[in-house]
Formats: sequence, C-alpha cells, structure tokens
Amino acid sequence: MNIREQSLKMHEEWKGKIETVPRVEVDTREKLSLAYTPGVAEPCLAIQADPEKSFTLTRRWNTVPVITDGTAVLGLGDIGPEAGMPVMEGKCALFKAFGDVDAYPLCIRSKDTEEIIKTIKLLAGSFGGINLEDISAPRCFEIETRLKEELDIPVFHDDQHGTAIVATAALINALKLAKKQMSDIKVVINGAGAAGVAIAKFLLNCGVKDIIVCDSVGIICEGDPRLNPAKKELSHLTNRGKIKGGLKEAMAGADVFIGVSVANCVTGEMVRSMADKPILFTCANPVPEISIEEAKAAGAFIHGTGSSQYPNQINNVLVFPGLFRGALDVRASTVNFDMMLAAAHGIAGCVKDEELTRDYILPYAYDKRAHEAVAKAVAKAARESGVAKI
Repeated sequence: MNIREQSLKMHEEWKGKIETVPRVEVDTREKLSLAYTPGVAEPCLAIQADPEKSFTLTRRWNTVPVITDGTAVLGLGDIGPEAGMPVMEGKCALFKAFGDVDAYPLCIRSKDTEEIIKTIKLLAGSFGGINLEDISAPRCFEIETRLKEELDIPVFHDDQHGTAIVATAALINALKLAKKQMSDIKVVINGAGAAGVAIAKFLLNCGVKDIIVCDSVGIICEGDPRLNPAKKELSHLTNRGKIKGGLKEAMAGADVFIGVSVANCVTGEMVRSMADKPILFTCANPVPEISIEEAKAAGAFIHGTGSSQYPNQINNVLVFPGLFRGALDVRASTVNFDMMLAAAHGIAGCVKDEELTRDYILPYAYDKRAHEAVAKAVAKAARESGVAKI
C-alpha cells in the first residue's frame, strides 16, 4: 500500500482530523449557569459595550479560519470546496500541533471575488486572524489586498507569503554555504502564480536585484500585452535586462532557481548552464521540476524540494503556526513585511552556522524550536513596527 492509498484508508478511519473540545466543565447546575445561561449574559453585555472585549472574554483571540474556495488545492487544481476540505482540516491540525492555534476549515462555494471578500468580512468578528488558502491567482491577490485594507486583524495568504518566507529562509542559509550575497545573485523563478509572484516581491525587498520570472509561455518581460495585472506589475520590477525566451534562456548564468510550477520542466543541461555552485529549490508537488538525482548529477550545489522524502524540505508548515502564534499573542492588526522577514530569519536561525550542510539548510517541519522561534520573532517585529495592540 503506497502513502496515498494508506492516507485514504486512515481518513476513512479518522472521519475528520479535528474536533471541538470544551475548555470548561458543565456537569453541575452552577457550572452550567456560569458557562451558559443566565451567567453568560454578563460577558455578552460587556462585549456589546466594547467589542474589543471579545478578545478577552471569548476564544476569538486564539481562533483562525483556514479559508478556501477550492480552486488551487495542493497541486490538484480546481477541485471544489468540499474536495479541498481534507487539506484544510490537515492545516488546522498543524496550526494546533505546532502553534496551539485553534483553526477551523471554511470552504466557500463561490469563485466570485466580491462574494468571497464579503463572506469573510461578515465572519471576521469571530476570529483573531484570517488564513487564506488554495485560492487561485490572480483573484487571490485582490482578495488578500482588499481584506488587509478593510479588516483590523491579520490576513495572511499562506500560498503566497508562507512560501516566500520559507524559501527565503532556505536561501539565507544556502547562500552562507555558497559564500554569496543576496545583492549579488541572479534568481530565476519558474511559475507566476500566487507563490511565484510573492517570492519575487519578497526577495526584491530582501535585497536581491536580479530576478527573472517565467510563466508557462516564457520569460515575463515589460511591454508584453498578454500579461494580467499581477504579471504586468511584476514585469516592471523584474527582468531589468529585458531578456526574452523561455526557461532555458532565463537559467543561463543564474545562481538560484526556484520552481513553483510543474514537474520535469528543468533539464540537466539547464542546471549545467547556471553559475558556480547552483542552488535549486524545486517545489512542484508531487513531482518536482527536476529530480534530486538528476540535479545533483548536473552539478547542483544545494537542492531543496517540497517533499518530506528528501533533504531540505521547503515546507510552509515552518511558517504559519508560529507566525499566527506571534501575531495573535500581541493582537496584531496586520501581517507586515517586518513580521514576515523576522519569520524568515527565525527559521533560518534555527540551523546554527556550525550545523549547516548542503543537506541541512532548514529545520525539520516537526521541530518545535522553529515554531517557537518564529512566534517570538514575529511578536517582536509586530511591536517594533507599531502594529501590536497589546
């Protein structure tokens, strides 16, 4: 039985990966009266007078929905909200296991941007933060931007920023081993969906100056009339040499390749055309852009993938539990760049310089030290950047 068959069998046995557990006992008349009627009227009235007290008198302070429309689910594409539920439940289980955050799956039966935004806004008073998940580009950009503008709680699209943060953490440590600087490297990103666009923008803000992004047609270049608004914006920020062509042309002389695209689109010849000590993060799932064996045979200095079967797993689970833990602890009003950069350095710092090897540039996903480090770093950055309320 392979892992997918075994997982299906276990899901049939589990009948769900999360459940509600009461935090109070209601086994006597007095306890019931305190937790529910008539006593519960008093906190209701207190919140009516001051809605901010919903953070201290209810579990709102520690509660996050994992929201999807099912249009870009974990390498499976547009499979619908119900079919996305197992992934959302899994995400909720990881929130609790690694961040002690109470998370709940909310799968919305709509692909309408305005309808999704409205739905989330109407529900926002029940939550301390919002985690967006597996919503296809380019709609995901507008949904996140609007919600960040119109809500006063953290809104985080994990497919964008979680991927960008963990990829940056991996790059920080990989560059230490390669003895290269962010400002000097050429980075090629294949895939211009949610993750690719976010990685490019994040690395630019981290000091990378030379980035080329490719989509399924080829290199994104300024002036190309086919580009959607997100790609058009990216064209003004990347490929300043206005190189044209496909992935082969983009990768020539590159120090770093980051793939958030499709299986087997990179060849050994492309790897051999890269600069000295090439770094490859091939994150397509379940099959990467190039196999680790072929990449290393072609001279890859460091190779990371999205799979737990190989070293250097570039996994968002290193990000979102700790990030929300830190944001919720200080009741942050948003998730800003300072907080995300702090998360990246928190993850990278969990692997000490003396521990770094070509096969160990990131802590393991189950390493609780990493989640604690992220939470602490994010909370500190939120306070220092002025978005913490407590």
